[in-house]
Order: sequence, then C-alpha cells, then structure tokens
Amino acid sequence: MTRRGDRRRVLSSDERKLWKAFTKAIEPLRTPALDDADPEDVPLAPSVVEPKPPPRVAPKPEVRPAAAAPPELASLDRRTKQRLARGNLSIDAKLDLHGMTQSEAHSALLRFLRSASAREKKLVLVITGKGRRGDSERGVLRRQVPQWLSLAEFRPYVVGFEQAHMRHGGEGSLYVRVRKPRD
Repeated sequence: MTRRGDRRRVLSSDERKLWKAFTKAIEPLRTPALDDADPEDVPLAPSVVEPKPPPRVAPKPEVRPAAAAPPELASLDRRTKQRLARGNLSIDAKLDLHGMTQSEAHSALLRFLRSASAREKKLVLVITGKGRRGDSERGVLRRQVPQWLSLAEFRPYVVGFEQAHMRHGGEGSLYVRVRKPRD
C-alpha cells in the first residue's frame, strides 16, 4: 500500500514491530554524553589504528633499450607476381648460388642483400638450383635459403620472398623483395 503523492512503501503493523525489535538491539557509536559536550573539552583518545608502514618498493630493474624486433615478412602481392610472370616488371639484380657450399652461400647471400639494400634495389632473384636428381637430400640450398631469409640477421634487408615463376627458374629460384636502407 502506498500513500498518495509519496512513492515510498508503507510498512504493515507486523513489519513495524519487527523493525522496532531490530533497532532496540542497536547501540549508538557515540555516547549521548560525548555528543552534548563541547568538542574542545573532550580528551582525545589515543589512536587505535596503527599507521601503515610505507609500502615496500622493489628496486626497478635496469632499463635497457630493447632491441627492435625484426620486421615481419610479407609475401608478394598478386599484381606484382603477375607483372613478374609476364615480364612487365624487371628484376633489379640476380644471385646464383649454384655450386656453393652452405657456408659460402650464406655469406654470399648476406653480402648480396646488404649491397642490394644499400643500392636501393627493390626486387632481386636468388637462384638456388633444384638439386641433383639422384641425391637423397635433394636441393640443400633450395631448402636452406628460405630458412635463412627468415632469420633475424636477414630481416633488415628482406621485406619478403616467394618462389619464382617458371620463367625465372620456378622451384629453384626465389623472388626477394629488398627493404630500403635505414638511416
């Protein structure tokens, strides 16, 4: 039941009795004698709450500038692949790794990409070869070069790479997009 004009609920007689019984058990936080007294006359009680000790601050570890993470590799877009296949886009430089050992090929590839980046070449062709037909480990360089190009040491020079079109060697060659040199 609500009163007109007032939106509060009116308590029933049972609810009022229950509320009175509940409030009789409540003790005030202050005694009436202290409430009536002049605040200057009342002695201050010693503080019950102990002050908190200052929070312990762990020493900050030495902040070293983090080495920049190598940029992600990106594949060639469809339009660029089409232009390369049709011969409408020229390859800026070529590197042939035929007949080299893995260590020779690795260092030659790194030198070649550094040079291409410094000369602001955009697209190069790396020829790995397909490997010997009778070899059980067919095409060691063909397998290794894509792994090398994914390494952090090559990332400053490589934007991305992809298998070349048949016109440029197919499975035995890679198109490599070269990153512009950083100043």
